[in-house]
Amino acid sequence: MNHEPDFVRDTDAKALKVFYEIQRQRSPGEKANDVFELTDWMIQLAERGVRTRYPGIGEREVFLRACALRIPRDLMIKAYGWDPEAHG
Repeated sequence: MNHEPDFVRDTDAKALKVFYEIQRQRSPGEKANDVFELTDWMIQLAERGVRTRYPGIGEREVFLRACALRIPRDLMIKAYGWDPEAHG
């Protein structure tokens, strides 16, 4: 079984070598910043999806519904007092 990510399997070996060299030269801070930016992007994507599925809801409900996509129901209830199943 191949455990490499898809981009490794379908990327030219020379291009992959360049990519890895660039990554080795980047600082831990730069790499951490990438993680934060990707996280922000994923949250924005989730919020756009919520707005599409529930047009006209307020920003608080957008936030709660987007959180409920990645936080277990019991934690949503404890943290926000909001039950995703009750607002289906």
